[in-house]
Amino acid sequence: MTADDSSAPEGAPVPAPDDVPVSHEAPAPPYLHRQTVGGFGVVGIRPVDAEADADVVHGWVREERAAFWGMNGLTRDQVADVYAHMAGLDTHHAFLVELDDVPVALFQTYEPAADRVGDCYEVAAGDLGIHLLLAPADARGARSGWSSALMGVLASYVLLGLDRARVVVDPDVRNEKAIARFLRQGFEAGPVVTLPEIDLPDVYLPEKKAQLAFLRREVAFPA
Repeated sequence: MTADDSSAPEGAPVPAPDDVPVSHEAPAPPYLHRQTVGGFGVVGIRPVDAEADADVVHGWVREERAAFWGMNGLTRDQVADVYAHMAGLDTHHAFLVELDDVPVALFQTYEPAADRVGDCYEVAAGDLGIHLLLAPADARGARSGWSSALMGVLASYVLLGLDRARVVVDPDVRNEKAIARFLRQGFEAGPVVTLPEIDLPDVYLPEKKAQLAFLRREVAFPA
């Protein structure tokens, strides 16, 4: 599997704009985090169920727009196997993001020290890496401000809910749109690095030239 932030959200800075009301709710299983975002609805984050969610996830990752995610050529069962493997890891996690119980994004987190990116920069305490793939727009089309609001929820979950100090992303250097979006959202550009090839029985990641970028908690949520 390869993972990339190629479909990172469009929009304005993180967190959600001040004119978008946000309220936090006590999550109930299977949700790990829930927020009500004014004008959109209730956003929930829950673990991916490798088998039950395979049709949805496969439908997203096989699209050409998700090319940088690196799973275009996988079958539905292969996608299920990838996420079943990930479910057994302590350092890498996959989540489905839902808006009013409808899947809207695939969200992954990882410990940089346990990932190949950890060989390419000085990992700091409190770092957490993420990958994000948005679902295609529904029949209503794109909703203005939604991407920014979603990033606000994810930043809240990682930086506040998980008490992390910094978010790390590593988009492919060819993915100029994703890089530009992250920078507009408050991420600070780091070095360009070459992530080494990983060839294991359960995971294959080709070598990737990546642009590292970082979002610090004090930037996303200033005191």
